[in-house]
Amino acid sequence: MLMSSTSANAQLQTVPHVDIAQYAGKWYEIASFPQRFQRGCHCTTATYTVSPKGFVVVENRCNKDSVNGKVSYIKGKAFVEANSGNAKLKVQFFWPFRAKYWIIDLADDYSYAVVSHPNMKYLWILCRKPVMEDGTYKAILARLEAKGFNLSKLQRTIQLP
Repeated sequence: MLMSSTSANAQLQTVPHVDIAQYAGKWYEIASFPQRFQRGCHCTTATYTVSPKGFVVVENRCNKDSVNGKVSYIKGKAFVEANSGNAKLKVQFFWPFRAKYWIIDLADDYSYAVVSHPNMKYLWILCRKPVMEDGTYKAILARLEAKGFNLSKLQRTIQLP
């Protein structure tokens, strides 16, 4: 069954709670819905650092056009939405624009995370290691399908093991 985007939006839920200190650190992108700003990216990572000022520093890196390509880097900030259990953030790379960053799936041990936007047009599967176990990946895909995501757009990210 295909869901209209409005019914899907109303149903997209975040995880109930995120420990931001435990979420901080380096994440490897395992798969994503390709975005213009990520064109040609290989070995994509995101590193989150909790700032003493209350926001999260976001540093995204990738190698352009090959695993050995020139490093592309951007730094931004993420702000936790009040009363969201720390699962809804707004990420800002260019002032004054902020994008919604919703954590919709998260391993109990913070070994993987899935991030989206309420419109379901953005999706990132993240892991603490550059390679995710196949069983874990397939289980995440099954949960995403159940949430109404169109996984035909999902592309694996090339990472060096």
